[in-house]
Amino acid sequence: MNRPDTTPAPSHRRPTAILAAVALMAFALPHPRVHAQEVLDGLAAVVNDQVITFSQVRELVGSKERTVRETLKGEALAAKVKELRLQAINDLIDRQLIIQEFKKNKFQIPDHYVDDRIATITREEFGGDRTAFVRTLAAQGYTLEKFRQFETDKMIVQAMRGQAVKGEPTISETKIAAAYEEQRAKFTSEDQVHLRLISIRKTDDGSKRKMIDEIRSKVVGGADFQDLAQLYSEDSTQEAGGDWGWINRKTLNETLSNAAFSLEPGKVSQVLDFANSYYLLLVEARKKAGTKPLSEVHEEVEKQLVQEERQRRQQAWIEKLRKKAYVRIF
Repeated sequence: MNRPDTTPAPSHRRPTAILAAVALMAFALPHPRVHAQEVLDGLAAVVNDQVITFSQVRELVGSKERTVRETLKGEALAAKVKELRLQAINDLIDRQLIIQEFKKNKFQIPDHYVDDRIATITREEFGGDRTAFVRTLAAQGYTLEKFRQFETDKMIVQAMRGQAVKGEPTISETKIAAAYEEQRAKFTSEDQVHLRLISIRKTDDGSKRKMIDEIRSKVVGGADFQDLAQLYSEDSTQEAGGDWGWINRKTLNETLSNAAFSLEPGKVSQVLDFANSYYLLLVEARKKAGTKPLSEVHEEVEKQLVQEERQRRQQAWIEKLRKKAYVRIF
């Protein structure tokens, strides 16, 4: 069995992202034995001779729980919280199993890989100021050595998951065609028009009606619709020259939508008197409804199936690790 490829990927995180990652990666750290604090904290699960505590679970799902507590109540909330915590426990169990398998096979992450990773973080996120990097970690109660362990464990998980796939999956044309048919709606577009719009609110004296009539006359006479929209429109797209981009029939209310989709490209509508405003519409282009052929989306469908197969193989590998291990969820 070859050593996993543990070349670190480049980092693009902000300094604050490091600290968030620290919290998440902490759950992959091994716990050789059950200490008194861990007993007091409470055990969420045991993975062979290592433990996962409730505090680790709560920290992992804390932000998600806060979100659901804002939208759910009663039994629905309790069920969702239970679901989130169980998922977190299983994620932590998988991490532990992967790291244990790595150590069982006596693989190693070369020190220079970790050194390069930390050097990249220091350079890209702290301008090369190692003191600032260490100080940021210390402010969160972490040492540099502990952070090195976090990065090492992350490399282990990434490398072992990658090795579990054992080569790029090959997807048959039959499966690609079948997936395309199942997702045909995804590749089917509705009628669309590229719309520009001028909107002017009504006044009691009728002056705005005269204004929009004059604007339409200028457009018909060759004036630039975009320029006039920037000057006169009271729509939210004024600065963009009234540009609504590509819209379908559901984007606007029925009155405006029917008017827009009745226009030929390059044509301006009559003045539309609707609700509290006057409207002028200009259609710049049209797209008819249709389904992209498989030849156009073949690569997209194939990539999706490859990713799904990779995930299936990784999950099958994790299940094998679970069957060989002592795992207990409390």
